[in-house]
Amino acid sequence: MLASRMFARGFASSSFQRGAKVAVLGAAGGIGQPLSLLLKLNPHVDRLALYDIVNTPGVAADISHINTNSVVTGHKGPEQLGDALKDSQVIVIPAGVPRKPGMTRDDLFNTNAGIVKTLAEAAAKYAPKAHLLIIANPVNSTVPIVAEVFKKAGVFDPSRLFGVTTLDVVRASTFVGQVKNSNPEEVKVHVIGGHSGVTIMPLLSQTGIKFSQDEIEKLTHRIQFGGDEVVKAKDGTGSATLSMAQAGARFTDSLLRALAGEKGIVEPTYVKSHVAEKDGVEYFSTNVELGPNGVKKIHDIGPVSDYEKKLYEAAIPELKKNIAKGVQFVNKA
Repeated sequence: MLASRMFARGFASSSFQRGAKVAVLGAAGGIGQPLSLLLKLNPHVDRLALYDIVNTPGVAADISHINTNSVVTGHKGPEQLGDALKDSQVIVIPAGVPRKPGMTRDDLFNTNAGIVKTLAEAAAKYAPKAHLLIIANPVNSTVPIVAEVFKKAGVFDPSRLFGVTTLDVVRASTFVGQVKNSNPEEVKVHVIGGHSGVTIMPLLSQTGIKFSQDEIEKLTHRIQFGGDEVVKAKDGTGSATLSMAQAGARFTDSLLRALAGEKGIVEPTYVKSHVAEKDGVEYFSTNVELGPNGVKKIHDIGPVSDYEKKLYEAAIPELKKNIAKGVQFVNKA
């Protein structure tokens, strides 16, 4: 009964043809393990390839005992990365080190940028037509890193590259629900921009809910810096892993359903976008309609309040800097 309720609440019904292979790179980590567990429960996944530099065979063996109809394989170390990637329709990358108290997502750049670049190079070689879902922080920079690697390999398709910003939307729904004493599952908040600090812009004016200015300012700050709550509460042992895994599983599920032909699926995601091009920003998160080839339609921002216009003005310089940092990392001499 519990498993049935999880499927009913977490994923849509499996009414379309199955057969997707999903690879999780960083599957033995704090996000990777619960994410892999949730993907094993997903009826749209036929093959689940788990990769990391250590411990993946054990994680795969453990998860493989769950009684759902998908085959799980474990791959450990660089020499087995190609096997994990080959024939994958979707590649999810949560690999990287977590934040610690006092660290920003940008502080993670030097370590995680190298990890993501290496994994992207392998993906471009072994699964150039796969859809890549980037969770590894800082997403504002790691998505451009993957794009530049794919450009160098001559296989870049912007409709197949996604920065997973779903956690910002999940948090926004939760925090608004708490403030307004309503069911967070029924609260829809359009969150735009990027995936760190001031680049996260919740458009509370579009919810149809009335807020005082004090509520708007407090909610906005909490949504922007919600990750810090988890880092502080974990007291040096990590950052948001369980909530990020759920958010990553949600986006993966939505994409798999869209790839199989289900219509009308819209999720927020950080992609190569026209939305902020006039302000010199190449990658931006807004609601995106997903389709059989990945990105089908990028939605515009929509109407915003004066307060939200100021959020946008503060976010743009930071986004420019983050994106440039990722591009330069790949293209430096």
